[in-house]
Amino acid sequence: MGVAVIGGGLAGLAAAIRLRERGWDDFLVLERGDRVGGTWRDNDYPGAACDVPSHLYSYSFAPNPRWTRSFSARAEIQRYIEDVAARYRLRERHLFDCEVLSATWLDDAARWELKTSRGSITADILVGAFGALCEPALPDIEGIASFAGPIFPSARWNHDVDLTGRRVAVIGTGASAVQIVPAIADRVGRLEVYQRTAPWILPRLERRYTAPERFAFRHVPGYQRLARNAIFWMHEAQAVGLARVPRMLKPVELLARAKLRREVRDPALRRRLTPDYTVGCKRILLSNDYLPVFNRPNVRLITDDITEVRGNAIVTADGTVHETDAIVLATGFRVTDSPTYQIIFGRYGRSLQDVFDDVGRQCYKGTAISGFPNMFLLVGPNTGLGHNSMIYMIEAQVNYLMDAVATVRRNGYRTVEVRREAQERYSRTLQRKLARSVWNTGGCTSWYLDKHGANTTMWPGFSFEFRRMTRSFDADAFHCRPAPGSTSRDTGQ
Repeated sequence: MGVAVIGGGLAGLAAAIRLRERGWDDFLVLERGDRVGGTWRDNDYPGAACDVPSHLYSYSFAPNPRWTRSFSARAEIQRYIEDVAARYRLRERHLFDCEVLSATWLDDAARWELKTSRGSITADILVGAFGALCEPALPDIEGIASFAGPIFPSARWNHDVDLTGRRVAVIGTGASAVQIVPAIADRVGRLEVYQRTAPWILPRLERRYTAPERFAFRHVPGYQRLARNAIFWMHEAQAVGLARVPRMLKPVELLARAKLRREVRDPALRRRLTPDYTVGCKRILLSNDYLPVFNRPNVRLITDDITEVRGNAIVTADGTVHETDAIVLATGFRVTDSPTYQIIFGRYGRSLQDVFDDVGRQCYKGTAISGFPNMFLLVGPNTGLGHNSMIYMIEAQVNYLMDAVATVRRNGYRTVEVRREAQERYSRTLQRKLARSVWNTGGCTSWYLDKHGANTTMWPGFSFEFRRMTRSFDADAFHCRPAPGSTSRDTGQ
């Protein structure tokens, strides 16, 4: 096989579409789920929705004129993804219910061997499209395994559990919790929200599109693209404050504080819901109903640390025993230590996790890693955004990938592997730029940082800068080794 893609979410689907458009049908997408969708297939908790405007949260080459709202709910996004897969006839190139157990580089054969739950395959090129928000991060709390009631992560919502009238604990106050809490508050008996760090919350400017707007999106040439471009540049401007001049975010903070004062009546509760770090240091959340939910008599904010979980209760540091019937773990994802890193083995038999443990999550242009020939990541390290759509970044990386594959095939290269010095130079440049960003100077601890304390998650600039940087494959940054008998020059010499 020519190309093996791990993951059938938005990134894997974009890669498959572009491969098919190039006429390269020697590829296969390995997906552990039963259908496409990735994050949007798995995260079907109550209230799940996107915090990026609908017209930005779609492929530029496959716009969706049928969005019903300015911000789309999870079901509508999943339907869009499935429609795109059908439109490009990609189901036949997917292997569903196929979990990748290991991916190993075979140096002598110059190929990747993938062992899966459905057998083994080999491929010339490996594309890691397993995403950043796919593996829930579970908290390390004493006794949590002994909890007698239902307990599950937000990304693995147990729909068989009826929460009506029950005492429910939600641990975490990130993006998922902000959607879940108001969605279940009116049907549970008592809801306790366990907060370690308060989030900054801004208004969610959501509305249903009018019939004339929806007609224009479908039938007026250029109208939807004009709307998309206007939204893109409005969001792109936010990168100045996030990545370069954090003091410019002060008006955003004032807006968030005004919203908090307006929506929470109790001054003491407001103080506990007020963050102690610069806005933007952690992910800025959008919600119109999260803060008001704490005015309800059956909802309580808990800010004391959890010390223990017992058979039917959560115990906090002040000694209080909170009897609980069900626990929802809204504690985020394993972004910087994805379990998938442990099953990918490059040159010399070292896993991706081993390499990252040694030198940090260095990754050239978020895509290539020294020691892992013929492998390209999508949504890799330092491609995350705090201001715009990740689909824009995905498309930029896929463009880079397509040019890399074209270069390999055109020149008869056997392997391409980023030079270590190019990777290290790129990483130093990124960290120098990140040093002045709000993510590094805002006074918070976040999942953006890896175990070495380096921000290996966020892109420190405008997203159009990343797209310009990945417009074409820069072979001079790689060791490009020709196949035996080829007339191509070995750039590794």
